[in-house]
Formats: sequence, structure tokens, C-alpha cells
Amino acid sequence: MMVGYGVGWPFWEVGLMWVGMIAFWGLLIWAVYALITGATRRRGPEAPGEEHRGDDARRILDQRLARGEIDTDDYRRLRDALADPSRQSHSGAGNRP
Repeated sequence: MMVGYGVGWPFWEVGLMWVGMIAFWGLLIWAVYALITGATRRRGPEAPGEEHRGDDARRILDQRLARGEIDTDDYRRLRDALADPSRQSHSGAGNRP
């Protein structure tokens, strides 16, 4: 009679068990982190991207004037176009027959 034959676990089963436990705990920790950061994330007061886009355009326009890329007449015209979106025309829309 062979004593100890078939008793114990092969090394690959032990290794697989360790990999499974590390993956389980890693996913659990990641899920808790994702829930906490998602629940505490601050939302902006404006609609997604609408007012923020206008602020960026105005800031870029101010920078272009400060660098001297545009003159004051162009600055005023573009600033008024940003303030009144109904006056804006799409690029090249006025050139179509």
C-alpha cells in the first residue's frame, strides 16, 4: 500500500488558487474605489460642454489679441459673434452658390 499517494495538491492548483484570490481581491478593491470616486465626483453647474466651450473660446480670443495675432476690429467682431451664436456662420457656408 502506498502511503501519501494522491494526498496533497499539485503545485499548479495552488498557484491557480493564489492567482484567483489576487484577482478577486483586486476586483473588489477596484469596485469599491470606483463607487466611492463616482459618488463623490463634483458635477459642473452648466450643461455638459456648452458654457465651458464659450469660456474657452473667449480665453483663446483674448490670448490672440494679447499676442498681436488679430487687431481690435477683428477682436470685437469675433467677440460679438461668440456672444450671439445666431450670427455665427459655418466655415465656408457663405461661399456656396
